[in-house]
Amino acid sequence: MIPSSGGVFEISADDTLVYSKKATGEFPPEFNIVEQLQQMMK
Repeated sequence: MIPSSGGVFEISADDTLVYSKKATGEFPPEFNIVEQLQQMMK
């Protein structure tokens, strides 16, 4: 985890951006993030 300021919430895995609250303006449903991370692991 990398702390930041200004309300930015982003999730990255292996230097790949998985989700950006800055881009969408909202928090993701947890199951969406879990599904995306599982797909990346395949």
